[in-house]
Amino acid sequence: MNPSMKRRDVIKSLALLPATGNAFSFKSIHSIPAAAGAALNKPMPDLHRDAFVMDGHTHVMSRELILKTDIGQRYPDGTVDLPRAREGGLDAMFFSVYTPENYYPGRFETKNTFRVVNLALDQIRKNNAVIELALTASDIERINKKGKMAAFLDLEGGYDLHGDLDVLRALYKLGLRSMQLTAHSTTNAFIDACNDVYTWGGINDHGKAVIKEMNDLGMVINVAHASNDAIIQSVAASRHPVIYSHGGFYKIVDHPRCISDEAARAIAAKGGVIGVHFGSLFNNPKYWAWQKANNPIRVQPDPQPKIPRILSSQDTSQTIEEVDKAFARELPFTYNGSIPDEYWMHVDQLAKVIDYGVKLVGEDHIALGSDLDGGPELPREIKDISDYPQITMAMQKLGYSDQRIKKILGLNWLRVIRTVTEGK
Repeated sequence: MNPSMKRRDVIKSLALLPATGNAFSFKSIHSIPAAAGAALNKPMPDLHRDAFVMDGHTHVMSRELILKTDIGQRYPDGTVDLPRAREGGLDAMFFSVYTPENYYPGRFETKNTFRVVNLALDQIRKNNAVIELALTASDIERINKKGKMAAFLDLEGGYDLHGDLDVLRALYKLGLRSMQLTAHSTTNAFIDACNDVYTWGGINDHGKAVIKEMNDLGMVINVAHASNDAIIQSVAASRHPVIYSHGGFYKIVDHPRCISDEAARAIAAKGGVIGVHFGSLFNNPKYWAWQKANNPIRVQPDPQPKIPRILSSQDTSQTIEEVDKAFARELPFTYNGSIPDEYWMHVDQLAKVIDYGVKLVGEDHIALGSDLDGGPELPREIKDISDYPQITMAMQKLGYSDQRIKKILGLNWLRVIRTVTEGK
């Protein structure tokens, strides 16, 4: 999720690129009909059409849960739905179901997590003609061979603030195969979030137990939103590669949500992957300088609290239905602000960030984690997920080889998923 969104008030209170001469064509839309007037004539390089394309972080199910919509229908707003994903050439997505801070004070995080996971399974079944649930990399390949997209469930947000292992095992049995360790941007009972209090100095013993359980189950460990120490310690504690699903690089934008070179190298050394976020806040230094006044960095208390803030201040005055109504006002999660031309990022700046990552950790460890429908301030050339080929075009403009581009577009995600879920 993008911290510039309005819902970040909750957290604060808690602490067209020109063608490059390549041939253009289109991936098959299969059975998803285009809405009247939908633009299906967007450029798509042959390379993008033929490549395996997977996004490491797309938000789904929040609006479907609260607004009773269907991801299989084309939305007039937002940035992700299945018709537009197909038009963008997506073959697979980390289906990032989300339990935000709204549900933590009343201790509704576990109930909401089961609601969104259950709904994701229902929506996937409802749209079975175009998408199926994948539990492994082999599943993703099998589903793609049928001409369908694959959904790989990833949880963003606290499944249980105390990290109950039985709850984790139940979610695994439902089909969850990837999970962010932090409670979104909130420090929980076992791991520090990057922009909350640093209660544990990284992870504690229970955090290591959660990591071991995820290793034993074959679940992908996602360290996005974790503190720098927590990322490094999580990588060290895990037997398997670890992912950082969406973010930027701290050397480019010194936002606490961006990953340090040290942490990025640690992830790569273990065989993991860093997903590059699509938002200006994490990738465009000019935009960050303009926005810095609106994103104050909370000074850490000294000494650090022995109990995370969220666990020391519960509020049970609202029902979950009342929380839903308040949450509904934030949907859809899209950036609607006005960006002056001098601060509005082009897709070539995003390509430069990708290139920074490739030079830092190598082409085998960089991928894409857009955070679409999570509120990023998108580049000019990207209006929604149907514009995904713009990323390929930008990488071609850098002179990247086809094989390098294919790795970044999706093969790196597929490799990590195979290693974790199949032990290969």
